[in-house]
Amino acid sequence: KINQHLIEKNINVVVTHGNGPQVGFILLRSEIAKNEIHEIPLPSAGADTQGALGYQIQQAVGNLLRQKNIEKKIATVITQVLVDKNDDAFENPTKPIGPFLTKEEAKSKKAEYGWDIAKDADRGYRRVVASPIPQKIIEQNVIEHLIENNYLVVAVGGGGIPVIQEKNGNLKGVPAVIDKDRASSLLANNLNADFLIISTAIERVFLNFGKENQQEIIEMTLNEAKKYCDEGHFQKGSMLPKIEASITFLENGGKEVIITTPELLADAVFGNAGTKIRR
Repeated sequence: KINQHLIEKNINVVVTHGNGPQVGFILLRSEIAKNEIHEIPLPSAGADTQGALGYQIQQAVGNLLRQKNIEKKIATVITQVLVDKNDDAFENPTKPIGPFLTKEEAKSKKAEYGWDIAKDADRGYRRVVASPIPQKIIEQNVIEHLIENNYLVVAVGGGGIPVIQEKNGNLKGVPAVIDKDRASSLLANNLNADFLIISTAIERVFLNFGKENQQEIIEMTLNEAKKYCDEGHFQKGSMLPKIEASITFLENGGKEVIITTPELLADAVFGNAGTKIRR
């Protein structure tokens, strides 16, 4: 439905997506089956989810395009994203993955696997991994080629598969998770996109979210977004990375960011819903 409205207006669309729950399921299944088959490395789990979710998006959108007689094709690019092996994030893992654990389970996993463990609010303990800053999208040229040939492209799923470059130039996957909003922002800038559209669980961004004095934001400037971040209005792991990705996109040439729910995305593009952030 969302893509139908945008594509019918002749807007080129590149789709990115998260994969947190799916990666968590893969790792849990791998752990349960470890005595029978080999365990799945985190980079491979990211690649698996890019393929599986890409397949589902390709099929759903492809069927819609055919039903509406829209002359457009769709393809998924399994995307590697280069990170700096010296990124400080590798020394300070913060990205939760996998299921919640009791204190005893966390202690056991840390001893058995050498995992980094962190307490997640009052819900228990979780494994945490590095979340380095994306530097370069390895398959950038492939994505551009597909767009130029009238493809709707699905790319950088889950933030992309994090890879580092070794001294001999070879790429190597690393056990980390790149923030999907940051990777999407980088891709949007590289493609010289006019809009970065972030789909989330709420219609608009709020100040003082969840409090009695919460205030919805229909529109804000780049400087206002920076100010609100500095004032601590947005939560880590929730709205903050989305606003930070928005700031990066606008600072690097993007025209506008839209944040809203999936069902209101098309309305937001045409000015009738969501929060807009402009330079």
